[in-house]
Amino acid sequence: RSVSHTVSPESPESTFPLLMKLEPLARFFAVCFLFALPASAGPGEVADRYWPQWRGPRANGVSPLGTPPLQWSENKNVRWKLRLPGIGHSTPIIWGDRVFLTTAVPYGDPVAAVPENAPGAHDNRLSTRNHKFVVLAVGRVDGQMIWQRTVRKELPHEGGHFTGSLASNSPVTDGEHLVAFFGSRGLYSFNLDGEPQWEKDLGRMQTLHAHGEGSSPVLSGEALIVNWDHQGQSFVFVFDKRTGAPLWKVARSEVTSWSTPLVIEHAGKRQVIVSATGRVRGYDLATGDVIWECGGLSRNVVASPVSANGMVYVASSYDRQAMMAIRLEGARGDITGTDQVVWTHNRYTPYVPSPLVYGPTLYFLRHNQGILSCLDTKTGQTQHGPFRLAGISHVFASPVGAANRVYLTDRNGTTLVVKHGDPHKLLARNRLDDSFSASPAIAGGELYLRGQNLYCIAEE
Repeated sequence: RSVSHTVSPESPESTFPLLMKLEPLARFFAVCFLFALPASAGPGEVADRYWPQWRGPRANGVSPLGTPPLQWSENKNVRWKLRLPGIGHSTPIIWGDRVFLTTAVPYGDPVAAVPENAPGAHDNRLSTRNHKFVVLAVGRVDGQMIWQRTVRKELPHEGGHFTGSLASNSPVTDGEHLVAFFGSRGLYSFNLDGEPQWEKDLGRMQTLHAHGEGSSPVLSGEALIVNWDHQGQSFVFVFDKRTGAPLWKVARSEVTSWSTPLVIEHAGKRQVIVSATGRVRGYDLATGDVIWECGGLSRNVVASPVSANGMVYVASSYDRQAMMAIRLEGARGDITGTDQVVWTHNRYTPYVPSPLVYGPTLYFLRHNQGILSCLDTKTGQTQHGPFRLAGISHVFASPVGAANRVYLTDRNGTTLVVKHGDPHKLLARNRLDDSFSASPAIAGGELYLRGQNLYCIAEE
């Protein structure tokens, strides 16, 4: 019914598969039943069954076909629990019968003390250990480690926030290519069996206050998009996903941001939207030209943009609270302060957790706290809140939605489930013996929570 096991980063074969107890033919039919797709399913329909990227198949935090459990504990509805090597806050992604993750595994003895004038040394958060940067593939049925690849070994050149990790960038897949991004440690493409396709070294980031790196790569058509905002020269990079050949890069006058780009199609043209301190910008994915830009966010932009109803929603909350709804129709040039900004909101906006767009509702948490607000996506009018969610605090994970429910997870191991459309109605409070900074991922009837362990939550 459930299985828990530990895997050494050096021993991908050290697993204890639950379903290996079944006869081979039974295992075959079990996998077919769980993961078969209709022959007529198109690319979008296939992606909707999985969780292929940061914020899910539609980049809004929703699993449109997901039916995850309502309740769980260490002794209930845990199909399997896998102890992960190293530390990583990247969200698991899911395709077919596999879960893909990244992690950073310290090894060897501590190195000499970091010089006092080194970047980030003022807060004593620099790493003094060499690390292996690793990509993992885990089987959905039984939690068996299918493969793992060490892509680089090095001593990080700067540290990170004490709550962060050196593997916070979530991977991305289109069902054929799997791309893992470790920021200063490189960009790597594999097939789903872990065979390397290409890699890129983009240089070193110098992040604000040495707080670490975290923006995730995005796939759209043949393009792979990377946000490279830091304290040096910032860029948006776009590569050919098949070869890694550069398609274009655009220099940006921006400081460090941790926001993941959003790709949307409007008026027959795909745009890459990147939130940042100076401007939110929409780039033409074909050329890299800036279509529009808008000021108004604070410093340290972490939350990723989301979109619905022909609008884009962006937010920040580091030194001041800011949220904007930007209408794409007619957006050209600098739209700061124009009626292209349909509405703004300056109370209880998010810092680390990204907003969730679920139907007509925009859900978001105050800063990193368990205070929830719900706005009408079209008007910005308050539907519910802000109100404090009893039982969760210190939230880094972004809320996710499925089956007319909203799931909110904190760093103390608690997940609250509230009713979509009526979030005052608490449906369940679930607790596990772990700490979760990574956002949940949903596929079918399963919910995946990644802390020191990877949990597959499914009805028994």
